[in-house]
Amino acid sequence: MNLDRYKSVLEDPQRVALTTHENPDGDGLGCAVAMYHFYKDKKKDCKIVLPSPLPDEYKFFEKGSMFHEYSSDNLDSWLRDVDLIIIFDVGDSKRLRDIRNAIQRFQLTSLNIDHHALMDESAFTYNLVDTQAAATGEIVFDILDQCFSHSLTKDICEGIFSAIMTDTGSFRYSNTNIHCHEIAIECYKAGVDASFIYQQVYENSSKSRVKLLGTILNQLHYEMDGELAWFVVNEATMRQCEANDKDVEGFSDFVRTINGVEVALMILESGKDRLRVNFRSKGKYIVNEMAKTLGGGGHPFAAGTKIFEPLEKAVPHILDVVRKSIVSQNGSLK
Repeated sequence: MNLDRYKSVLEDPQRVALTTHENPDGDGLGCAVAMYHFYKDKKKDCKIVLPSPLPDEYKFFEKGSMFHEYSSDNLDSWLRDVDLIIIFDVGDSKRLRDIRNAIQRFQLTSLNIDHHALMDESAFTYNLVDTQAAATGEIVFDILDQCFSHSLTKDICEGIFSAIMTDTGSFRYSNTNIHCHEIAIECYKAGVDASFIYQQVYENSSKSRVKLLGTILNQLHYEMDGELAWFVVNEATMRQCEANDKDVEGFSDFVRTINGVEVALMILESGKDRLRVNFRSKGKYIVNEMAKTLGGGGHPFAAGTKIFEPLEKAVPHILDVVRKSIVSQNGSLK
């Protein structure tokens, strides 16, 4: 990928906003953190502006006042004068919530950097998309390495390493490539403590999250000769476990690890007539086509969608789509 054409876009701005999708993950946040330190090293005016709160497991990133949850009252006076806003790992501009409206309202120059196919290319001024990259962090590393020959400080590398570690499942998923490991080596050289980052991200489960996971595992449904495992998390279960939407992160990945399971499906009720659906595959079945059928998207083996219907109406339809897709890809399961 020719990155040189984006060099002036990234280099010239004096005031830069960095953002990612709602309910941010390690890839989007890690990229924002890496570029924040890059711009701060260059004495630029820079903020990370989030559409929803910073998750607890990523608060180790915070150094000073890096992160700002967006509201028009507290950020519009600064945001309206930015020279560039960079969006990481978003896929669908709707996931920016009110930040998308601010981009349009202030007619901001925007650069989308992502490894997801963009649902609406006209949403941003520039689009730097590489669907072959394992993580957006891989693209950010290449930008800094190839376009700027910028010194990869520990702060920058903590962001990049976190991005790649989380989106490759700690280098276990099938999207992990040689370049991921090469980047990890550079991060180690810069002083990144991989064990510390892993513990912060993955070993900080709340008691409510553990209780919720136990409840879900007791209610798992197996179909298609055990290759499909699916579960529903309704609002009543969430209240019973005193859990929130963040507590379900990683549950689909966990269910996918069960012996014999090829596809894990989570249906989360996150409000009245508001569902979040996650698909995970070990690699035998392509799941992003399932998500697309239901109005979403993603990667071949990790995808998702949102559905605005009552739970009892949506579940049979979702399962019908998944079953038919598995049968069409395999042809013999029931």
